[in-house]
Amino acid sequence: MKNLVKVERARLDLTQADLAEKLGVSRQTIHAIEKNKFNPSVILALKMAKLFNLTVEELFIIEEE
Repeated sequence: MKNLVKVERARLDLTQADLAEKLGVSRQTIHAIEKNKFNPSVILALKMAKLFNLTVEELFIIEEE
């Protein structure tokens, strides 16, 4: 699964630490999500999408195999 978290975070001029604080997670969690090493929970994905004013489907893209 690909995601646009890094792009959207940069668009809002947020650091990983800033975004983590807004979402109540660690900076390491944001780093892992951006590097596609960790898929967020549904609740976290919804919070991120709302913060970025996107749908979950726009923020997280499932790649066809």
